[in-house]
Amino acid sequence: MLPKDLKYTSEHEWVKIEGERVTIGITEYAQKELGDVVFVDLPGVGEKVKTKDAMATIESVKAVSDIYAPISGEVMEANDNLEHSPELVNQDPYGKGWIVVIEPSDADELGELLTPDAYAALIGVKQ
Repeated sequence: MLPKDLKYTSEHEWVKIEGERVTIGITEYAQKELGDVVFVDLPGVGEKVKTKDAMATIESVKAVSDIYAPISGEVMEANDNLEHSPELVNQDPYGKGWIVVIEPSDADELGELLTPDAYAALIGVKQ
């Protein structure tokens, strides 16, 4: 079951809207596809990101993949815990495995994200 309080992207990122900021991570589906995560290259605090541009890199035993910005804005926090414990992405993708917190520069972009039901249909799971 996908968390109902999140929005999603077709690139398998999740977005949690919290007031003026959004927390972003990768979905349970994405972490399973990647396999054991061994390294996460995070953006720096203060970095500006643009929708659909690569903002971070995640390395697993299977592949190296980009994590794309679901919205444009400024990185306010990066999950430094992933530097020493990248496996948190596998263990708790919707909690301790979060990637970044962004302050959106265009809140209208949030309306373009997928609902839990739309994302479930994309990955072929029942809600």
